[in-house]
Amino acid sequence: MHEQSDRIRLGISSCLLGNKVRYDGGHKRDAWIVDTLGRYVDFVPVCPEVEIGLPIPRNSLRLVGDPQSPRLVMQKTGEDLTARMRGWAQGRNAQLADEGLCGFIFKRASPSSGMERVKVYRDVPEDQAAKAGPPALTGVGIFADEFMRHFPLLPVEEEGRLNDPGLRENFIERIFAMQRWRALLAGGITPGRLVDFHSRHKLLIMSHSEEHYREMGRLVAKCAGMDPQTLAQDYQVLFLTALSRLATVKKHTNVLQHVMGYFKNTLSPDEKQELVEVITAYHDSLVPLVVPVTLLNHYVRKYQEPYLLGQWYLRPHPLELKLRNHA
Repeated sequence: MHEQSDRIRLGISSCLLGNKVRYDGGHKRDAWIVDTLGRYVDFVPVCPEVEIGLPIPRNSLRLVGDPQSPRLVMQKTGEDLTARMRGWAQGRNAQLADEGLCGFIFKRASPSSGMERVKVYRDVPEDQAAKAGPPALTGVGIFADEFMRHFPLLPVEEEGRLNDPGLRENFIERIFAMQRWRALLAGGITPGRLVDFHSRHKLLIMSHSEEHYREMGRLVAKCAGMDPQTLAQDYQVLFLTALSRLATVKKHTNVLQHVMGYFKNTLSPDEKQELVEVITAYHDSLVPLVVPVTLLNHYVRKYQEPYLLGQWYLRPHPLELKLRNHA
């Protein structure tokens, strides 16, 4: 069913694309991001250090001081760049707001761009550093912190975390959903268009949060009398918050069984038994999610089940990304 054609715009730490912008003049090109995801994405590269005017190569930076509110300093000179970086980041975020981004991929462990677990060193003289103990792994890069504050609902990830199959699937699912939401907004929110959008995303939302799906249903039920802008804002918060909740085997199993109910008067006894066995095998972690979903897609096409033909859950992103192939 995958019918999205416009390419997704995704912010990214510039070094992950192979650009030689790091402190040592090197890069951290990520092959999966560039060669696989790049087939569907237009990247908007950002390098905070270069964009605030630091040279290549340059002295390395680190986070220092209070783990809850660290400072960004030059490792060798101790020059404090915190205010400079935050001021630039606020202006850059204003520019990025006009880019139509559907998400951002940050560089892991970067004092400017790491989204979590960045080292924060104790604020002690260099000759006492060995006695100060290990750095706290509690920091957030200065630019990443400003970005996530400015765009609290936008999908974000680090390239390191994208090596986890579950986190990768969740992030990619969210950016494709964000693209569809942006397309809806571009065409103008009307009650009819929102009802259709919500209906087609029903199963996808349920696989993340039934609680949010019920709340969204109540909102959609009264949308005819709401101000369009308020309606869009309220729905967007619920939609993006719901999808930020990780789907689980249990949640997927419930959705798969729900989908099976649409075929109760259609499938033959043998087909029903096969479907039950495949869903059970998925539930028991014997086969990946792609197996029951592929069988369901076969039945959807075979029997032309109209409601399921429009469900994004059954193909939320291109099959070529192989995101549901992990058990």
